[in-house]
Amino acid sequence: MMSTAVAEGATPALTTDKNLGMRKNGKQWHAVKKAFRPASGLTPYEQRAKLRVAQATMKAKEKELKDEKEAERQRRITSIKEKRVAKEEKERYEKMAEKMHKKRVERLKRKAKRNKLLNS
Repeated sequence: MMSTAVAEGATPALTTDKNLGMRKNGKQWHAVKKAFRPASGLTPYEQRAKLRVAQATMKAKEKELKDEKEAERQRRITSIKEKRVAKEEKERYEKMAEKMHKKRVERLKRKAKRNKLLNS
């Protein structure tokens, strides 16, 4: 009989723990908040280390993708510049051909090509 009385006595104690009485601000319908403990959510060292490794690999992959994209962009820019230079040179030789003889223009082209190869 004593054991049942102890068991019955234990249940009211639990309910009294939850009922803390009237709240000071009078808002009893709000849920009771726990104390703010910023250190309670800290992760162990192994977890932080894994997270750092994962972030490092992700950043490396992102950097690789950005570098590829930038290289492609630079390649397009250089090809456009080369096309512009070739077009300007072609127009220049066409203007020269209007004034000069065709064979002389061809000789000048070959000479310019030789000089370009020697200088670069």
